[in-house]
Amino acid sequence: MSALNLLGISGSLRAASTNTLLAREAARRFGEAEFTLADIRFPLFDADLQAEEGIPEAVQTVADQIAAADAVVIATPEYNKGITGVLKNALDWISRTEGNPWLHKPVAIMSAAAGRAGGERSQNMTRLCLTPFRPRLLTGPEVMIAATKDQWDESGHLTNAFGIKLLDELMGDLRAEAILMRAQVVNP
Repeated sequence: MSALNLLGISGSLRAASTNTLLAREAARRFGEAEFTLADIRFPLFDADLQAEEGIPEAVQTVADQIAAADAVVIATPEYNKGITGVLKNALDWISRTEGNPWLHKPVAIMSAAAGRAGGERSQNMTRLCLTPFRPRLLTGPEVMIAATKDQWDESGHLTNAFGIKLLDELMGDLRAEAILMRAQVVNP
């Protein structure tokens, strides 16, 4: 079997984003895989823009990456008690592409946030936004890294022991789901 393809999506564009660190940490703990971090720097969704110019190339690229991935990891902060605008915008744009790249795709959601809850509301909202696309959302364990600025070493690795334990379990489950889905596609 060839290496699995894992796609990471960070709901934060900031260069020093701890959610980008979390997506990369998840990839390390997922095990052997080809990992790609999606670039969701899309224009703001505008149906007039779509009508005039079609789907932006960057949007189609990420939709194709989702479709080609065996599994997807979404790491998102919590902004004002909800999902980030950049992640919602990306989901809106991707929903306008042909087909449904999310359909039956194993997806793990996690968050790193400054607050003490670690992004619980953003995870719930992300699940709600993804539900219409019918991915295979893993329900747990819930990985929420609170007080995120203090949870990383100088190499960008997670140091929170409880967070590491949960992330290892979540990535083990995601890997198993990805292998199961790949086997079903090969042997329907």
